[in-house]
Amino acid sequence: MTVIAERERTREEDRTRGRSGLGLSAGLLVALGVLAMVSFLSITLGARGVGPGTIWTAFTDYDQSSAAQTVIREMRVPRTLLGLAVGVALGLGGAILQGATRNPLADPGIMGVNAGAAAFIVVSIMIFGTMPLSVYVWVAFLGAGAATALVYTVASFGREGATPVKLALAGAAVSAALYSITTGTVLMNTQALNELRFWQVGSLAGRYWPVLLQAAPFIVVASVVALACGRLLNGLALGDDMATALGQRVRATRALLFVTVAVLCGAATAACGPIVFVGLVVPHAARAICGPDYRWIMVYTAVLSPIILLGADIIGRLALGASELQVGVVLGVLGAPAFIALVRFRNLAEL
Repeated sequence: MTVIAERERTREEDRTRGRSGLGLSAGLLVALGVLAMVSFLSITLGARGVGPGTIWTAFTDYDQSSAAQTVIREMRVPRTLLGLAVGVALGLGGAILQGATRNPLADPGIMGVNAGAAAFIVVSIMIFGTMPLSVYVWVAFLGAGAATALVYTVASFGREGATPVKLALAGAAVSAALYSITTGTVLMNTQALNELRFWQVGSLAGRYWPVLLQAAPFIVVASVVALACGRLLNGLALGDDMATALGQRVRATRALLFVTVAVLCGAATAACGPIVFVGLVVPHAARAICGPDYRWIMVYTAVLSPIILLGADIIGRLALGASELQVGVVLGVLGAPAFIALVRFRNLAEL
């Protein structure tokens, strides 16, 4: 069995060797350049346009009486940094879920992240009343983590443990139960409905330094762990039996991966609300570029995801002139054709 497993791993490495090395490194440098450009545009573009000189002055010779400099320091920069962090978190979370469950349509919603965060928010509003946004971040984070833990616990019952099929079924069941709690609560409490509508649209607007400072430590630590899990995901991609033959502890590996997903997606969802399609589509784009090696998939996903998120945020700012479309709405419109293409061209979805 071990000999067969070694042959499978060698064959997998041979498949990706042609795409690795200088080609993928050069592509990554190009993607990083695009990310830097999109980040710069995120700071400069909006209802109030600013130039590079104003940005430089805002940090070297800050004038509190200057509205443009205040907008840059207090709004544009934290919003851009939050977009970078949330994009990385959602992309890596989606890539891990697709690899751990071997489900090409897996995204953070499959583990009850969105449903858990929403349920905890509306229940806390019903009990404690309206709270500051910074408090909602912690409440939503706890809800996302609790829902993910519940899904994994339910899926772990039985001899086989948390298999991909059981995880998908458990996620659907737990999400349905939590959405029922959310719906029942908002029907009885108008205040909870109004607050949930503000959070559930998925937005970077209005989330500035306090929210960024709360979510960033969790995202940074979990992202480092996620980027180090490429080899583990490569083992799971061969199947549970093959991974076990290679010496991998499958149950412990999946537990680590789902804890990482809970922290990544829980923090991102708590900070900005449920943002769709990033965790679903971007890992497939990365896989199409660099092949099945998750060591490269994770790195490319971490770079491409914030490009997509910040790009959608910029489009939302400019599309309606004085008004603004929230990034969750823009991604919903742009992500639907990408999702249809993902289903139509099944070769991109094979794991």
